[in-house]
Formats: sequence, C-alpha cells, structure tokens
Amino acid sequence: MVSTLGVAVVGFGWMGRVHTQAYARVLHHFPQLSVRPELVSVADEVPGRPEEAVAQYGFASGVRDWREVAADPRVRAVSITAPNFLHREIGVAMAEAGKHIWIEKPVGLTAQDARAVADAVAKSGVQGTVGFNYRNAPAVSYARELIASGGIGTVTHVRIRLFSDYAAHPEGALTWRYERERGGSGVLGDLASHGVDLARFLLGDIASLAADTAVFIPERARPTGATAGHTRAAGGELGPVENEDYVNCLLRFASGARGVLEACRVSVGEQNNYGFEVHGTKGAVFWDFRRMGEIAVSRGTAYQDQPVSTVFVGPGQGEYAAFQPGAANPMGYDDLKVIEAHNFLRSVAENSPHGATLADAVHSATALDAMVRSAEQGSWVSLA
Repeated sequence: MVSTLGVAVVGFGWMGRVHTQAYARVLHHFPQLSVRPELVSVADEVPGRPEEAVAQYGFASGVRDWREVAADPRVRAVSITAPNFLHREIGVAMAEAGKHIWIEKPVGLTAQDARAVADAVAKSGVQGTVGFNYRNAPAVSYARELIASGGIGTVTHVRIRLFSDYAAHPEGALTWRYERERGGSGVLGDLASHGVDLARFLLGDIASLAADTAVFIPERARPTGATAGHTRAAGGELGPVENEDYVNCLLRFASGARGVLEACRVSVGEQNNYGFEVHGTKGAVFWDFRRMGEIAVSRGTAYQDQPVSTVFVGPGQGEYAAFQPGAANPMGYDDLKVIEAHNFLRSVAENSPHGATLADAVHSATALDAMVRSAEQGSWVSLA
C-alpha cells in the first residue's frame, strides 16, 4: 500500500526546481516506493517565484516565508535548497517541527552549522538526506565496489578534480556566493564539498590534510535585483570577493593512501570537469562526470604497460536499472537527483537512513574548515 507524503520545497531557484522535478519523477523510476510525494507548499522570498512554482508544478500553495512551511501540518518532509547561510536556521527549525529534511550541501557555512542540523535531526527522530549527488552515479558505485573488493589492489593514491567556469567571467554578479558571511568558503563549499564526499565514499576517512587557496577575481559588480544561478552584472558598484576561487589540497587517508583534491570555479575552458583517478597496487580506475556512464579500468598482473579498458555501466551497477534497460544508454544530472529523492523517501518510509546523511555532511564540513585553517596557517591539519 502506498501512502501520501506531503512535501515542500524551500528556495525555488535552479536547485529547488531540480528537487521538485525529482519528486515528480521518482515513482516512475522507483515504483516499489511505499510513499508518494505530494507537492504541498513552496517557499521563496523573491516576488513571483512561489506563484510560478504553483502554476508550473502544481504545488497546493506558495508562500514567501519559509516559517509558514515549518508551521504547516500538511508538510511532513522538506527540501531545503535555499542559499548556504540559511541552511542551519531552516534545517534546525524544520527538524524541530518534526519535518524530514532533504538538504543541499554544504549544510551551512561551517562544520558547526552542519553539526547543529545533524543534532536537531537526531534529537527530533526525523530523517535527513544530503545532496551529495555525484556519489549516486552508477559508475561511481561500480568504482567503489571494485576498490572495496580489492580489484585494483591496495589503493595508493587518488586525484579528485572539480573544475568549472561558472564564475570565470569578470562580470559575474557579486551575489551571496562571494561573501564570507553568506556564502562561506567559496569554491570549498560549492565544489570541494563534493570532492571530500567522493573521497570518503571511495576510500574511507581522511586523517589529515594540507591546503592552499586563492582568489583570482578580487572584485565583482553588485547585482541590482534578484538573482538565480550565476547572473552577470556590468556597470554596478564594485565590491570585494571575500571567499576562495581555488583550492588545492593534499590528503592523507586513515588507510594510508594519499590524495590530491583540486577545485576551481574560475577555470576558463572547463565546464563541469569533475572526476577522479584512483590508483592501486594492481590497477586503477578513472571517472569523468561529463562521460557519466563510462568508467576506465586497468587491472590484472602486468603492472607495467598494463592496458586500460572502457566499461559502459549497465543494469548491474548502482541504480542504473531504474532508468535504462541496457548498458551505454546515457543518464543525466537530474537522474542523480531522482536517485537522491528515492533515497530520501525510502529513508522516511523505512525510518532508516539511505544515501548521504547529515553525518556525511559533518565529515565534509569538518574537512572544509580544516582546509581553511591549513591555508591560513601554512601547515598540515589533523581531522582526528
């Protein structure tokens, strides 16, 4: 028997739309779910956005103040896709109101923020899922299984990259993303948070790290109106970019493996160049998000001059079978969020966590805080 679960979305920019579309699609791909999401309410302070969401997606109501969602008895689960500086306040309030939460990374501005939300979720007995979507790619699931089974031997080192050009244009508007108080640690929260989660998902806990950061575009023009995504602004009053455009981080894992994590939001010529290369004593595995359904694998006993094969993921890897019947049929970014919605709704239905949790968010945020300290101090920082 399928029961109805009233859901709301707080923050209806691009990511709010992605969550909404995932709710709309999730039962098409995962019909075995015992809960059916019903779009009850949407909240966004930008005039016209709630009304647009109601008209386009069929929410029962739209409001300007997220507190109305917290007080709405029809709502039992909430997607929190508002800007980073609001994550802690909204996340804690929703958990205390007894709402299950699906919250976007990085869950606030600091590890303290992420812990506050995690503690509120634990105390209230609700479920909490976090938007670390790249771990949901079937190829990443395959890589994790291969590594865990010893398919490439003992892991020696990994390189994780997250390069993008979304902030490369000098006319990119000085939105909240570039302010320390509202955006936190810049590209660390935007992209490196995903990198830390991938590192832990594939190789286990990080023991210590050393980081270097930089700001390459020190000033931007202030926007004159509401923004969504990465809006340009020309001719406006210039203001300082307060947080990082770039981070390069050396990692030491509890297993003894070593790693490099590099992320940049101003990489001209790079569009969503995200991926990893994991090397072991008997082989290696490589993944590029832009070719999400492929994974390159080298394994065997040759060691030197050992060939690399391209594997097209199929129904045997991760949740691929919920989307395509045979290998090499492509999946997309939004499909990863459908998998995330499935994990969230399954967590609620079974009262047991599935997928990325608030604990994962705390681990990621702790590493990001350590990167900031390391860059300031010029030294290694322990995560123990």
